[in-house]
Amino acid sequence: MVMGFSIALLVVSALLMLLVLMHKGKGGGLSDMFGGGMQSSVGGSSVAERNLDRITVVVALVWTAVIVVLGLLMKFN
Repeated sequence: MVMGFSIALLVVSALLMLLVLMHKGKGGGLSDMFGGGMQSSVGGSSVAERNLDRITVVVALVWTAVIVVLGLLMKFN
């Protein structure tokens, strides 16, 4: 059981990293250092960006749940 949640944690962590890296830089941070500050924002978010935000939040919640369950499993074993 612990091995399954450990593998799930690795997979969800990799997916979360990819989703965060896919976001467009909003400026004012490290994204400016890598050229993200050169782009001007038109104002609104596109549907794809909003869906990417939603997917990222869901994956982050799954990641948090997997960590909590893994911690509880390791504590009571």
